[in-house]
Amino acid sequence: MSGEREPVIDAEIVAYEEPPPVVPSTGYTEDGVPTFEHVRDRIENRVATSTGSAELADAIPEAQAVEDRFEARRQAGLDRLEEIRRSMRGDA
Repeated sequence: MSGEREPVIDAEIVAYEEPPPVVPSTGYTEDGVPTFEHVRDRIENRVATSTGSAELADAIPEAQAVEDRFEARRQAGLDRLEEIRRSMRGDA
């Protein structure tokens, strides 16, 4: 131990600064442009809402009855349109 030197530690004391305040994310840049994450979240929410609405509509019998009435009305409209076209061609 007589020939060993103690290691030299070169250190600097650094004063810690206060961390910047946490600003809640609004989803927009300072210029008012929506961020990618904001747009992605909006799209994902809309897809989830539409998927949930479709699943809910399929699960409720009243919704199926409304769908059946809508389809019957649509078909009646198509039939009436075809009848009008035939009468205009003189096929009636």
